[in-house]
Amino acid sequence: MGATGRLVPVFRAKTPQLVLLRCQHCGNWDDCATAEQRVQPSLSGHGRAPDAASLQHSNSEWTPRDCRVTMQSRYNELKKLVYDLLPPGVCNLLNPATIFANNEISLEDIGIYGFDYDYTLAQYSDVLHTLIFNAACNILIEQYKYPSGIRNYKYVPGFAIRGLHYDINKGLLMKIDAFHYIQSEAVYRGLEPVPDDEVIDMYGGTHHIPLYQLSDYYGKGPSFKQFMDIFSLPEMTLLSSVNDYFLKHGIEFESAHLYRDITDVIREIHKKGMICEWIEKDMEKYIIRGEETYAVLTRLVNQGKKLFLITNSPYSFVNKGMQHMVGKQWQDLFEVIIVQAGKPTFFTDKKPFRRLDEDGLLHWDKITELGKGKIYRQGNLTDFIRLTGWQGSNVLYFGDHLYSDLADLMLRHGWRTAAIVPELETEIRIINTEEYMHSLTWLQALTGLLERMQMYQDAESKQILKDWMKERHELRRQTKCLFNPQFGSIFRTYQNPTYFSRRLCRFSDIYMASISCLLNYDLHFTFYPRRTPLQHEAPLWMDQLCTGCLKTPFLEEMGHIR
Repeated sequence: MGATGRLVPVFRAKTPQLVLLRCQHCGNWDDCATAEQRVQPSLSGHGRAPDAASLQHSNSEWTPRDCRVTMQSRYNELKKLVYDLLPPGVCNLLNPATIFANNEISLEDIGIYGFDYDYTLAQYSDVLHTLIFNAACNILIEQYKYPSGIRNYKYVPGFAIRGLHYDINKGLLMKIDAFHYIQSEAVYRGLEPVPDDEVIDMYGGTHHIPLYQLSDYYGKGPSFKQFMDIFSLPEMTLLSSVNDYFLKHGIEFESAHLYRDITDVIREIHKKGMICEWIEKDMEKYIIRGEETYAVLTRLVNQGKKLFLITNSPYSFVNKGMQHMVGKQWQDLFEVIIVQAGKPTFFTDKKPFRRLDEDGLLHWDKITELGKGKIYRQGNLTDFIRLTGWQGSNVLYFGDHLYSDLADLMLRHGWRTAAIVPELETEIRIINTEEYMHSLTWLQALTGLLERMQMYQDAESKQILKDWMKERHELRRQTKCLFNPQFGSIFRTYQNPTYFSRRLCRFSDIYMASISCLLNYDLHFTFYPRRTPLQHEAPLWMDQLCTGCLKTPFLEEMGHIR
């Protein structure tokens, strides 16, 4: 190759120094610093193309050593820039009490506030999960005749996270992203991880799960179940524990039978009111942040807002819990109270309302109006809207279950919706740590460096790229484990949103850790979603900083972009 190569400007920023050059002859990308030195003298103003004479490449081609030196130099410079960008004390940028917006919504337009009860008005201690796990384990042994050895398994807080999928036929608990791909290193059979290559073999050579298998409208497909309820955490742990026992003891079993048995047992615990009994016996222990619920409700009423309650829980349980949190006159705060509503079928069926008296006895009279302070059971949303006249974007409903509480209201009826996501509080505290901030920023930068340096294909360069890939893999593993060693964050599968996140964005206008977050905002406040850059809209991301597009003049600006 004899002729002199020519450097062609591929990207030119607002300043003449920032031009990325590629040689037409040999295909190499010129080092950013070298490009500056060669282009700067020939440019007399912004936006003008460099003079052709100034863009002459050396007669000799780059050697592998030149590539290696360039790559290592860029790596070292970028790593220094990352740590300069995030000096000590830069953390704690996010407030766990923030309300986050998926859609623009003004509280000034909201006149009607609706609430679910469990995990919305009433927040519960995680101690309940241990009780559910132990009770279900006992029922399996005593009524379903499962091996008594499963009693040796204890509930492990933090083993599972909300939003996971369970393959009913294969007995696998896994995390799936918004594009229906299984996250690597996040698949468990029993209590043991399944290697990625084995997972790929089981699913026909791919990590992808087809939509028809994955989920219907409410999160359950023909062979997969998505666990969206906070109460499902002990259920997932029990599924994994029983699977683990059978596998380790060489007991042959049908995974679908095991799944249905455990699902039936958990349903029985709910139907028999066992959870309600535990909570009623010691409300101080199991109900948390009750004083905040009182503060939110009284504030809304004092500012002229109308409130209603639609819950699947029975009246006696709700009454005792609300008296504990709000006081004996709690019913006076609500215009309409509906218990044992049977959500999500409440939103689609046509069951009539029935009135309950204060002793919980059902009346048989036809309901022609929904009176303030009175208690109603079952019913349906169509009659609710007809009898109250409340509909559309004037109503904001709060709930913790994306499918049972929010999906129908958002998609079919145009109500505004607010998701309660208690996990936010813990996840934001992790995001605010220096370890996470530095790991994530360097991970993004290294990913961009890998993308831009992959054109170097000599043996030494390939080894460097391979080392960078290993480092990237380890960074991804580390950031995942900060949230949960098995499954990571409920919101992220490495670079992609989780399937849970996708539903959260689709079914909620706003989301928060608890309803107490409302206390931080004036009731005329407007929530504006941030314009999250699409891939083609993100020229200022860290991975493009000093990897061929941007250099230090933009660092100060970048420091304010979070």
